[in-house]
Amino acid sequence: MRLSLIILILFFSCTNSHKKPDYNFETHFEKSKGLETATYQQTIEFYTHLAEVYSEVSIQTIGDTDSGMPLHIVTLNPNGIFDFPKIRENKKNILLINNGIHPGESDGIDATMMLFRDIVQGKIKAPKETVLVTIPIYNIGGSLNRNSTSRTNQNGPKSYGFRGNARNYDLNRDFIKCDTKNAKTFTQIFHLVKPDVFIDNHVSNGADYQYTLTHLFTQHNKLGGALGNYLHNDMMPKLEQKLASKNWDITPYVNVFNNIPEKGFSQFMDSPRYSTGYTTLFNTLGMMVETHMLKPYKQRVEGTYELMKSMIEITEEDHATIKQKQIDSEKKHLSEAKTYTLDWEIDTTKTSTLNFKGFEGHFIGSNVTGSQRLKYDRNKPFTKKVNYQNYFKPKVEVKIPKAYIIPQSWYNVIDLLKLNQVEMHQLKRDSVIKVESYKISGYETRQTPYEGHYLHYNTAITKTEKEVNFESGDFIIYTPQNAFRYILETLEPQAPDSFFNWNFFDTILQQKEGFSPYVWEDKALEILNNNPKLKEAFNQRKKESDKFNKDWYMQLDWIYKQSSHYEKAHMQYPIFRINN
Repeated sequence: MRLSLIILILFFSCTNSHKKPDYNFETHFEKSKGLETATYQQTIEFYTHLAEVYSEVSIQTIGDTDSGMPLHIVTLNPNGIFDFPKIRENKKNILLINNGIHPGESDGIDATMMLFRDIVQGKIKAPKETVLVTIPIYNIGGSLNRNSTSRTNQNGPKSYGFRGNARNYDLNRDFIKCDTKNAKTFTQIFHLVKPDVFIDNHVSNGADYQYTLTHLFTQHNKLGGALGNYLHNDMMPKLEQKLASKNWDITPYVNVFNNIPEKGFSQFMDSPRYSTGYTTLFNTLGMMVETHMLKPYKQRVEGTYELMKSMIEITEEDHATIKQKQIDSEKKHLSEAKTYTLDWEIDTTKTSTLNFKGFEGHFIGSNVTGSQRLKYDRNKPFTKKVNYQNYFKPKVEVKIPKAYIIPQSWYNVIDLLKLNQVEMHQLKRDSVIKVESYKISGYETRQTPYEGHYLHYNTAITKTEKEVNFESGDFIIYTPQNAFRYILETLEPQAPDSFFNWNFFDTILQQKEGFSPYVWEDKALEILNNNPKLKEAFNQRKKESDKFNKDWYMQLDWIYKQSSHYEKAHMQYPIFRINN
């Protein structure tokens, strides 16, 4: 009897050893009837179980975050291949979905869980030419910091995460400067995955209107070339048409605050500090989904779900076109482009017209402040022609150099370049090289802190050509490479999100040596007497500027800065260009 029992136990153990667990894949969002969003733990548990049951799904941890917990990526590939170089060898497109960068804007977290489940369970046709990858929750620290009050303007869910991460950084301002572990790990993931299309799911602030969904594609002039034209003329209209056929109206992101949209508005310019601005630097077609904060949570999640479904359809239908446009754009940048635009401004000669569905808005007296306040009347919907400024033109351009040289002492910059897979070589011996050198001739600085920095802007430079001594081990970076855009956007100081403007080089702005006036007076006189041209320029400056003429210290300082005693490092941008 005992032997029979043992055999029976062994039999059932063997027969059940390969049986897959029976999990309930109803999401927390669905269980709550669309009123709640999944926690971080519930989200990771859901994908872990999904990967255990379905061979088409893989979940893996990559890198660290400021919260002390790792980031995850979840990959859905019907053929079960999860090695990204092999995926690219098969010439499949890769669509990367980022969720929870602002965890209070949780729509994408719940929508993506349902999307992945419905694909593997056959409720949605599985893509053949597209591999899906998602970061389930990017801002883990913010997700764990749950509350029900910080999203003052938002209609649900009941509780949600906080916008700041574990160190209170807004991660959607950190893609260039990489102050956080989250951003460094995202960079690692991005260059591992190398997505063709990128979606970042958000919830909007701003005006009131009828739409649940708005889209914020990367600015097409900035993306440029064949890829920019495809984004503007094909991908965006196709998304709008597909959603309209499903009774989901969508409009461009309503870039209006404390005003009424029918007065017209401009496209949001996504510089590289933002997710889509960053991904654009590597020829990825990027868009943000911005659902409307005042719509019910269930409606917003369902809209995000349908939008992502539509983007998968477009990526499938246009898979060959997208690949070719990326090749064409890269070829143009690497072999044809002579100049590069560092900054943009609205082109007022070109506009688009939107058939905008809004609500009548007007200003009335405030019972709180006594001033005028904006009030929308949802009982008065309208459809009006609205002027939309979505064309930009170059504001600051630069000639593309053959290469840059970075002294090895600037290792903080070098480390970020390496993280972004910038190809670089170290000089094997001390060398004298003819370069173009920049002096910082002017800049302004924010007077209040912004994301841990006092950001510079309106940066101006003066150029000189000279021979410079470089040491063995200094880095040379040739511009014709995949990271071409990233290199120029970070190393050219006039670019809005350059490393200079993000304070990476602030030590050059501080003069380290100076003079004692009672000593310098005699030397200054000697210098003027021995240099007639300098003396003439000095006297001319006194005539032209009353302020200069009345300020003795300013005069001594001017002479000092024309002399050999003035330190070469002050205002000297330490990255050099090779043009020939």
